[in-house]
Amino acid sequence: MTTYYDYHNTVIGKLLVAGDGNYLSLLGFPQGKMLKRHEKQWLKDPAPFKEVKFQLDAYFAGELQEFDLPLLPTGTRFQERVWQALTEIPYGETWSYGQLARHIGKPKASRAVGAANGINPIPVIIPCHRVIGSSGKLTGFGGGLETKQYLLKLESEALAPEFNFA
Repeated sequence: MTTYYDYHNTVIGKLLVAGDGNYLSLLGFPQGKMLKRHEKQWLKDPAPFKEVKFQLDAYFAGELQEFDLPLLPTGTRFQERVWQALTEIPYGETWSYGQLARHIGKPKASRAVGAANGINPIPVIIPCHRVIGSSGKLTGFGGGLETKQYLLKLESEALAPEFNFA
């Protein structure tokens, strides 16, 4: 199967987008532990990612709260269950790893949930940035804690924009 890729400039840096031409299977950060680059055998083609880029731009502009894209993240059944549950965290809200574990019916699996969250192949779109520590502290994020903080601030400000009394 052919993998297509492109890069997209955003406010958090140049993101790698990759997939089979129909489904998005990877979004890579320009820095952090989830830094990703394309592989040599992949084909560069921006055409399959037109809608992905459009929705990312709308999200970063504070105009889109829920992505509607065909996704194909690949992992174990448990990881895929966690990733699906991440999409159920409302925009602008945060859940702890424990809350997420309870949500999927595995209340004692918060560490496993954290591990699955940490290798989410499509961050931002599958919003793993909305998961925080039980103390309310920001915890690790594949794109770096500054990026996580930026995304959470973006969402909270989009929900409660400042009033402009011009």
